[in-house]
Amino acid sequence: MYQRPIKVLVRYLEGFLHNLTPFLGWAGELRNYPTLRADVVAGITVALVLVPQSMAYAQLANLPPYYGLYASFLPVMIAALFGSSRQLATGPVAVVSLLTASGLGTMDINGETDYIAYAISLALLVGLFQLAIGFVRLGVLIAFLSHPVVIGFTTAAAIVIITSQIGKVFGVEVEAAAHHYETVWMTVVAGMQALSISLSDQSQTVWMSMAAAMRSPHYLSLAITFLALAIMIALKARLPKVPGILVAVAVCSLISWYFDLMDKGLKVVGRIPEGLPGFAVPALDVAVLPQLLGIAATIALIGFMEAISVAKAMAASTRQSIDADQELIGQGLSNVASSFFQGYAVSGSFSRSAVNFQSGAITGFSSVVTGAGVALTLLFLTPLLFHLPQATLAAVIILAVFSLIRVKAFKYAWQVKKHDGVVAFATFVITLFYAPHLENGIVAGILLSLGLFIYRTMRPHISILSRHKDGSLVDASKHILPQCPKISIIRFEGSLFFANTNYFEDRVLERVASMPHLKFIIIDAVAINEVDATGEEMLHNLARKLVENGIQFLFVRTQGDVMDMFMRTGFANKEWLECFFATRQEALRYAWKKMQEAGDTDCPNKECSAPDFANCLLRSASERPDMLLSTLYGHTQLRKNVQSLP
Repeated sequence: MYQRPIKVLVRYLEGFLHNLTPFLGWAGELRNYPTLRADVVAGITVALVLVPQSMAYAQLANLPPYYGLYASFLPVMIAALFGSSRQLATGPVAVVSLLTASGLGTMDINGETDYIAYAISLALLVGLFQLAIGFVRLGVLIAFLSHPVVIGFTTAAAIVIITSQIGKVFGVEVEAAAHHYETVWMTVVAGMQALSISLSDQSQTVWMSMAAAMRSPHYLSLAITFLALAIMIALKARLPKVPGILVAVAVCSLISWYFDLMDKGLKVVGRIPEGLPGFAVPALDVAVLPQLLGIAATIALIGFMEAISVAKAMAASTRQSIDADQELIGQGLSNVASSFFQGYAVSGSFSRSAVNFQSGAITGFSSVVTGAGVALTLLFLTPLLFHLPQATLAAVIILAVFSLIRVKAFKYAWQVKKHDGVVAFATFVITLFYAPHLENGIVAGILLSLGLFIYRTMRPHISILSRHKDGSLVDASKHILPQCPKISIIRFEGSLFFANTNYFEDRVLERVASMPHLKFIIIDAVAINEVDATGEEMLHNLARKLVENGIQFLFVRTQGDVMDMFMRTGFANKEWLECFFATRQEALRYAWKKMQEAGDTDCPNKECSAPDFANCLLRSASERPDMLLSTLYGHTQLRKNVQSLP
């Protein structure tokens, strides 16, 4: 009596413990020295990229650069310990940083202190949201973010990110406007004015004027940006194994220190507090909680979409099993940890995960090593980052997100399905237009993709089949084939439910009205995998209506679940059973037999496309023996269904 509830409880507890200890699946592998060595090397390599990149992304989120280091310490480790992917590298990423900046930028925040507090609170809400849907196993919610929506949003976000760095490239600041494109325009104008003023200030020779201009902070900032970009691009092309970001940061920092560029007006990172971030419970402001919840939900879904996409891409190569709900738990715990240790929202990084994978990471321990590397940086190496130019961090951001601009993906989506291309382009345009309110683009994309999906299901493709010269039944309109005036074979390609029953009925009645000699309508139901109550009632009524008008309604290749439902409702009872056939050839033979019995053998169409079933079957058997076996097998299955009726 109590055995079943106990088994269910034990199974639930086992699943719960697995959710809490997924790292036990790979911890034992670290006893193997080659595995341990590979993870240590990969972890150190990722740390070399993560330190400068996390500072750049914190700057993108309008936070002091060292908050990126805080978000790269514990969150990186926890995501690896409690997630399902072994190679996913978590930490600050460009899109989440931009969403943090754009979301908080729309709120009325007083000063940098409150802004930092809200960013930390936002990370907590993101983590709690991800944990909630992960523990109740609602990872399927991510399906609402279709691939075209992600393409359009990420491409627009990449452009917003790149253009948001123009001010740091020129070394100018402007007040943010209502729309991002207005801010970009004002920044470009201010930057060009600053450069022209630097040149026109000198009234001596051209060479002296240019030399003086190069000492201005605006030209220095521009030069440092191009130098950093040149170093990273050259090393990636010539020496891909060398960490180009780290080299660019080191070279630019040395130049800034040696020539004392900070005193000449060049903006640098400045002092970074030494030591690890302390534990502190985020102070949630109830007054702004509703606003933060909307931003948190957007970041949680978009961030997880990026993380799970990267994890699945690597799993395809390593043959790992990725659990979306477990990954949600890992990402959620990492965001909660980030908020409790003064970090901001994080997610899985595509670029660093690629570095981790290519460096030979085997288990999640590589990310533990990465987090330890960031901890060592916070403890001992922060003075070395004092002279790091902010323009260098801008260059790191620009190069990192440039790969997110995927023009070919739009073309591919259009080629797959025009509706997908429309969704991707519309999401792209709306996201750009409404920036910094990026959530508008996501919401619009989701609604548009759902709307077009509903539209497609309301009007699925309907094919009128006719006999091809090779004996097969194909779409008559595509192959320009004659159609039998007495027998019409219709293939309905989709589920039959309340939203498209009227469309189905209208198309059948239109067919009847256009064919005065019609005697049989054969529905090829191979693609109808579901019929709801509205659809079943419509079919029943339509069949009666057609019979009253001297037209018989036949069904062929009905799916098993649909046929079972027809039998339960009585539509496939003894009265209507002869209207259901396993194959189209069986239905055609039945139709011709009935017409022969009625003496209706004269065909108005001399090139009738529904020849005698026996000749058709013999020709098909000679050309494709497997078709004969399939037909006989289907006929046997139908016989079994008949015998099972009461």
